[in-house]
Amino acid sequence: MRYSLLLFICLLTTITQAQITFSVSFAASQGQQPLDGRVLLILAKTDKTEPRFQVSDGVATAQLFGIDVNSLKPGQAATIDASVFGYPKPSLKDLPPGDYYVQAVLHKYETFTRKDGHVVKLPMDRGEGQNWRVAPGNLFSKSQKISLKPGAKQAVAIVMDQANPALPEPKDTKFIKHIKIQSKRLTEFWGRPMYLGAHVLLPAGFDEHPEAHYPLCIFHGHFPSDFAGFSATPPPANMDTTDYAERFHIYGYKKIVAQEAYDFYKKWTSKDFPRMLIIEIQHANQYYDDSYAVNSENLGPYGDAIMYELLPEIEKRFRGIGQGWARFTYGGSTGGWEALAAQVFYPDEFNGCFAACPDPISFDAYTVFNLYKEKNAYYQEGTFRRTPRPGQRNYLGQVQWTMEETNHRELVTGTHTRSGDQFDIWEAVFSPVGADGYPKRIWNKMTGEIDQTVAAYWREHYDLLHILKRDWKTLGPKVTGKIHIYCGDMDNYYLNNAVYLMEDFLKSVKNPSAYSEVAYGDRAEHCWNGDPTHPNYISRLRYNTMYVDKILKRIEASHPAGADLTSWRY
Repeated sequence: MRYSLLLFICLLTTITQAQITFSVSFAASQGQQPLDGRVLLILAKTDKTEPRFQVSDGVATAQLFGIDVNSLKPGQAATIDASVFGYPKPSLKDLPPGDYYVQAVLHKYETFTRKDGHVVKLPMDRGEGQNWRVAPGNLFSKSQKISLKPGAKQAVAIVMDQANPALPEPKDTKFIKHIKIQSKRLTEFWGRPMYLGAHVLLPAGFDEHPEAHYPLCIFHGHFPSDFAGFSATPPPANMDTTDYAERFHIYGYKKIVAQEAYDFYKKWTSKDFPRMLIIEIQHANQYYDDSYAVNSENLGPYGDAIMYELLPEIEKRFRGIGQGWARFTYGGSTGGWEALAAQVFYPDEFNGCFAACPDPISFDAYTVFNLYKEKNAYYQEGTFRRTPRPGQRNYLGQVQWTMEETNHRELVTGTHTRSGDQFDIWEAVFSPVGADGYPKRIWNKMTGEIDQTVAAYWREHYDLLHILKRDWKTLGPKVTGKIHIYCGDMDNYYLNNAVYLMEDFLKSVKNPSAYSEVAYGDRAEHCWNGDPTHPNYISRLRYNTMYVDKILKRIEASHPAGADLTSWRY
């Protein structure tokens, strides 16, 4: 009897929830023109922050649904019902009755007619670094509380009558300058003006030593709104330290960050610190917060645009030496992959890379699986069962989410590789263009089934270990002594697995030997960058000082005859 009652309740709940619909529109006050984009509907169980800021890969995520809209007119409703795929619950019918805080967002798309003839609709970055939650011009509704009730049909109307404001441009200071150029290569590819930018940290004494020319370091990483981690002002002694950093499990992290920024300023301006230029590049694009600094069928020739347009302009304007022996690159995670990729794809243009916790540098270990040998990205499959693949872990190995979960969140956020998130950007950068003009899927985003023809393309074009092995006869002499890789052996995203494979190759290769450096942090998580003496929450703030000694040694050992080794050592 009890079992029958429970079954009846479950059936009643399912039937009831299947009849819920949401009608989402935007107010005429936000414009009269029809809009393209992705309507995102978020339901949260708490109002501690707006629902749009509660969507994540973590177990406490809010619920998300999404649909594409084309030429949506003001006042016209986009309907989200039980047929619309969601994350983490796949359908509205799966939501239990109760109170929810609901919000809708329209992530705007623009139309691009590319050089290759394809016409695509994509979210243009608007200075925020590809973040649908805060992208300027995106429309959203105020959060409203609703009750999903069993036993009745419900129709909820939501009006997006708010818009994210434009973001201010960063301002120049004595030490930090900003540069923005229109790229000829990218403009030609995208069929409209496209720009590259950078934040440039000038050395102490730049104005007082006009005769000096400087080495250049590129600090690769995610979209920087400004040059962070540098401050001429110490944090107040009474600065609030009640903030809690969940990632590091410590209080007062904001003050720690502020103190490190001031300490960097003191080192940077000290008498014995070498004078150089450090830049952070702004290359957010229609798919992500940066381009991965390589040429791509889907993103365009970002690698060449950075190398042959942006860097020469920076070196001209700020007196860089402008030669490969005086350029270095470093970064972590995305920046780690970019640092190594820049060294591999432009071997004569850089004299060393320091790649920390790099994104997969071998697709034989594409996080937790071999991309070339497995059939499914989401599951390890046997005859009688299949086991979900983990997507993220902590330093104890406890899994926080699976590959399927994070990919389904991306799919709900944006179809056609338009989520602006991690697996989609790898796909956008590495894949060939599909017949529809969007990146060809490496796997079915719903099921995880891998397309081995796309994987083969990835291997030949972007698998850094494969490329080094394949081309070592000609590439080896150009990169020997230049490769430095660091990774925690408990990297949250299993990126150490690919580093192990790279290490095996670099240790064993001959003619020439690699003379490389690979190091691991014991039980260190993402993003360990080679410092065994400090915790990760400190060392991650010191990228711009921790490789200086190795850079100087490399310059001393490899500079060409007649190189300028003195004008910048005042």
